[in-house]
Amino acid sequence: MILYDYCRSSAAYRVRIALNLKGLAYHQLPVNLLKNEQQGEAHLARNPQGLVPAFEDQGMLFNQSLAICEYLDEAYPNTHRLLPDNIIEKAHVRSLAQVIACDIHPINNLRILKYLVGEFGVTEEQKIAWYQHWIHEGFRALETQLSGSLKVGDFCYGNTPSLADLCLVPQVFNAIRFKTDLSAYPTIVRIYEALEALPAFKNAHPSCQPDA
Repeated sequence: MILYDYCRSSAAYRVRIALNLKGLAYHQLPVNLLKNEQQGEAHLARNPQGLVPAFEDQGMLFNQSLAICEYLDEAYPNTHRLLPDNIIEKAHVRSLAQVIACDIHPINNLRILKYLVGEFGVTEEQKIAWYQHWIHEGFRALETQLSGSLKVGDFCYGNTPSLADLCLVPQVFNAIRFKTDLSAYPTIVRIYEALEALPAFKNAHPSCQPDA
């Protein structure tokens, strides 16, 4: 298994957690987004979007973090399951994951922030304000969903980390990086702190990666 990633990529962070939870050994090949290595010919051959992660397993190449995580769940079902078997509960976990992966993360992605600065000349303060605005928009809804759900346990769904938790931790990490006040989201913070204590999450942290 080969994971082409970047230490602070939220999407790659999710896949690292999934691989760790499943106890799967993998080799990391960093792609430096700050040096635009993702736009190089070699990486574009792996991912025409010029994004990370890209993932190789058994001679096959995959892109998109949620698709990779679901592939791992189906290809290696005898280790830690990321999604419930019940189709209703599975849809519930996917919906929590997609609040982050589809609605918060894409508009706060590095390429969006670079475009705001490069094309519109926004200041550092305006860039941070943009980032924080979309965090609050998403986290307000997510906090309401989590705090009002009987399905929440130690983590987003019960007491076992799921696909939703894989998305939550990188997003909270980045919210903290951008100095976002999270005091209005006690359930999110509680779950994040519980997850951060687990080895699979600790070892996936950006500071622990070879390109940190």
